[in-house]
Amino acid sequence: MKSVVLFPASSSLLFLLLLLNSIAPCRFMNIILSHEFPSISSTKMGRRHHHHHPHENYNQVHLPSGVVGPESIAFDCQGRGPYVGVSDGRVFKWQGAQFGWTEFAISSAKRNRQVCDGSANPNNEPICGRPLGLKFSTATCDLYIADAYFGLLMVGPQGGAAEPLATSADGVPFTFTNALDIDNKAGLVYFTDSSVLFQRRVWLQIMLNGDRTGRLMKYDPRTKKVTVLLKGLAFPNGVALSKDNSFLLLAETGTYRILRFWLKNHTSQVFSQLERCPDNIKRNSRGKFWVGLNSGRDIEGFMGYTVSVKTSSSLWAKDPVAAEMDEEGKLVHLLDGKGGKALESVSEVEEHKGILWMGSVVKPYLGFIRL
Repeated sequence: MKSVVLFPASSSLLFLLLLLNSIAPCRFMNIILSHEFPSISSTKMGRRHHHHHPHENYNQVHLPSGVVGPESIAFDCQGRGPYVGVSDGRVFKWQGAQFGWTEFAISSAKRNRQVCDGSANPNNEPICGRPLGLKFSTATCDLYIADAYFGLLMVGPQGGAAEPLATSADGVPFTFTNALDIDNKAGLVYFTDSSVLFQRRVWLQIMLNGDRTGRLMKYDPRTKKVTVLLKGLAFPNGVALSKDNSFLLLAETGTYRILRFWLKNHTSQVFSQLERCPDNIKRNSRGKFWVGLNSGRDIEGFMGYTVSVKTSSSLWAKDPVAAEMDEEGKLVHLLDGKGGKALESVSEVEEHKGILWMGSVVKPYLGFIRL
């Protein structure tokens, strides 16, 4: 029997194939990087974990027709929502089963509705916008948006067209604004620019070129200044502040690891090395962190909507789609996708009032389970 390995003649062809198939970033990262990361595991596993019985009540809220990719999830000052940003440049608000989704915000006042509304075409993103990270300020109730193309944005509590706050740092324009979190006491916004060379629609080029131009930054609304905190990063992605605001966690997708950045002395260290690439990070009310593990598996069949919350370290070898970690980097819970197609791409897990909401950068729905 002959073994044949197929590889495209150029990185451009591979990229084109991925675009045409709307593949989530980490579906192919494991293939591309397998020689570089042959055996990756969590470096800090808690010895005692809480046990949760399996959950079989996974549900979905489907998005308006045509759009996909509820990458990040937010709830407003009154706890209403969820709010999600989608592929056509809009932010939608969930109004419950009776009213469904309503448009809350757009990334730019110049957005062309005729071209953009309902679009899932990545090539329209530079003109339509692509809202990724979302977070409401509890102090002002404004929604901050990390738009992949238009930079750091803000829209008031009533929604509408977002206002651009920052589009560059140190004279270098943002190219792939990705995720954010807010220090509500100081009003500071921490956010990432995944690359200064490659836009989101060509994200794979970051991996193929070993790009390390990503940055972690801070925006101060009082001075309107942006400060670069870390640079030279490999696909920096999600960010989340600790409960006491002493540090933040940063997902470095290109290296399958999470970094801890101390805000007082501006030093960083490896917080956790993972088996799957981390995407967004969200802190819950207990001060722990949910990390979306954007799956690297390839699905060969649909195995139902069953989801389990488990804590066994053996699950790292099975199908972890999200992990809850404490402030020391110890694993508290793992969310097991059990190989199901519904959870092949989980970008974020937002825990809100006993419900785990699960975002995706490619799916046409928002997933959730009740704890």
